[in-house]
Amino acid sequence: MLPEAFLDRMKKQLGEEFPAYMQSLERPRAVALRFNPLKGEKPDLPFVKENVPWESMGYYYDPESRPGLHPYHEAGVYYLQEASAMSAVALLDPRPGEKICDLCAAPGGKSTQIAGKLSGEGFLLSNEINAKRAKILSRNIERMGIANALVTNEHPQVLADKYAGYFDRVLIDAPCSGEGMFRKEEAAVTDWSPETVAMCARRQAEILESGAALVKPGGRLVYSTCTFAPEENEETVLRFLAKHPEFMPETVDASWFTPAGAGMFRLLPHKLLGEGHFVAVLHKKEGAPDAVNLLMGEKPPKQWTDFAKELDIRLPEGTIKLFGQNLYWMPPHVPDIRGVKVLRPGLELGQVKKDRLEPAHALALSLKSAAACQDYSADSDAIQAWLHGDVVSSTQKGWCLVTVDGYPIGWGKGDGKVLKNHYPKGLRR
Repeated sequence: MLPEAFLDRMKKQLGEEFPAYMQSLERPRAVALRFNPLKGEKPDLPFVKENVPWESMGYYYDPESRPGLHPYHEAGVYYLQEASAMSAVALLDPRPGEKICDLCAAPGGKSTQIAGKLSGEGFLLSNEINAKRAKILSRNIERMGIANALVTNEHPQVLADKYAGYFDRVLIDAPCSGEGMFRKEEAAVTDWSPETVAMCARRQAEILESGAALVKPGGRLVYSTCTFAPEENEETVLRFLAKHPEFMPETVDASWFTPAGAGMFRLLPHKLLGEGHFVAVLHKKEGAPDAVNLLMGEKPPKQWTDFAKELDIRLPEGTIKLFGQNLYWMPPHVPDIRGVKVLRPGLELGQVKKDRLEPAHALALSLKSAAACQDYSADSDAIQAWLHGDVVSSTQKGWCLVTVDGYPIGWGKGDGKVLKNHYPKGLRR
């Protein structure tokens, strides 16, 4: 049962469209997934249906198919994401080579979408202020095989103070009252109140201030929510623009969505297949960019160079740095991270032991192939045993990349008869 105060407001807000909105809540939810271009061409899967119009890699799927249990999900071939939520990154329009910040990034749907559009070039900073949610974000960045992303767990103002004017594009998918989540999460209904809407609007204004500081002159700022409340959407953006003459609404192609003012758009569930969203696209006027200190790298340890040579692993240009015993690759132009709470400072290569490297699961998921591979089909008993953590038969010797239909899914170490399972215990089924 939806709150009466919410229904009264929506009736005034939508006018003659209100009955159509109410009817849309009676239809089954349209569920969607987004293929990961970092994994190559989109596979042909029987449960995948029509394309999401505003995202070329987004597709609706048969809700009875449970794609979250398919081995391809564990290999990062796709990400389950509500179709409306794909709109913000579509309008952010990241380009390969750019520096992007996703300021409120958990659980990772929009960050992984950004990373796909960067195509491994450039740099993504994915931040989440909530420590528990930041860990989920980090796991999803790893699962999708993203190398050129750092995951931080900071207050937005800390990042604004340290990296002012550094990013080409900044996304703020702001915490909100979640009116577009009412059909998915019962808690969104029970937690809603007019007071919650007002509280969210105040918090969103603060986050917008921090996000605006991160955008370089000439850059783009996208603000989005999954709620319908004008206080959290148009009114928040208009108050921000009144205080910040250096920003202006940007004209973009968004013919799929309902205009809500200059540079602002609504995704209404009675007008498209999705639960609803709001997106505003703003441009920062040209000016002199701020200077930001960059992170310095170091010489790769022999344990890594030996392992990489044996498996024929070649990393792109970037920085290699040791944090304790854990070795990471970081893309070019990563800013200095001293004083910042960092959960994942790039792509984890592995743990440096005395005489060897223990390869990281993240490294496996980021690769296209390796000199030694053991492939299993998605419908085989072997891959199910592998995901369960069992030892499986193999003629491989030494470290090898385990793949499912060619998609990397983890590491194994063989003795010529069986493959010792190095799939992380926390991910086993």
